[in-house]
Amino acid sequence: MPSLVIVTTGAATNGGATDAWRAVRSDSDLQFAPIAPPDPPQTPEWLRAVGEILNSIFGPVAHAIAAAWPVLQWVLVAIGVALLIMLVVRILGLDVFKRRDVVEEAEVDLAPDRAEAQALLSDADALAAQGRYGEAVRLLLARSIGQISSRRPDLVHPSSTARELGRLDALPEKARRAFIAIARSVERALFALEDLNESDWHEARSAYADFALERG
Repeated sequence: MPSLVIVTTGAATNGGATDAWRAVRSDSDLQFAPIAPPDPPQTPEWLRAVGEILNSIFGPVAHAIAAAWPVLQWVLVAIGVALLIMLVVRILGLDVFKRRDVVEEAEVDLAPDRAEAQALLSDADALAAQGRYGEAVRLLLARSIGQISSRRPDLVHPSSTARELGRLDALPEKARRAFIAIARSVERALFALEDLNESDWHEARSAYADFALERG
């Protein structure tokens, strides 16, 4: 029995698709036209008024900042660097102002009582009046070390010398200068076998009085 072969050209298929597309397009329930965007909301009048007020206040400021910005930016950089330095100084414990306060407190704490200092100077002056300048200077040295030791025993040891005390950072500057000046005269008398004169005495006395009689 001969076989039957059916050949299609596709025209019917294309026609059916076209009819289906037309049917869809003609359906009024479907929206094919682009939707127009909604109108933007209107800004309330009160909000516009607020904006105008703010613009009148801050507008000139903004213009001034913009005009001064080439200079202002370097000012801000300098402030930032200063703040960074302050932070580093505080972290490292190098607070200059605190250090100054500590030094001032040390000067007050270590300075002997005025009456005590005057009594020492009176005794030393009596020796100097007899021409015993070396003894007068040695008396200043020994008793001034005792005065410091009574207030700060942690600073003075049996083996401590006047020169060592003169290099202690814990002592105020005037106290260090006094010890150095007195020690210089005493060492010259002991090791160079030189007799101290009136000038040596006055130098040592002035250095001690400058420190010990500082407070009233």
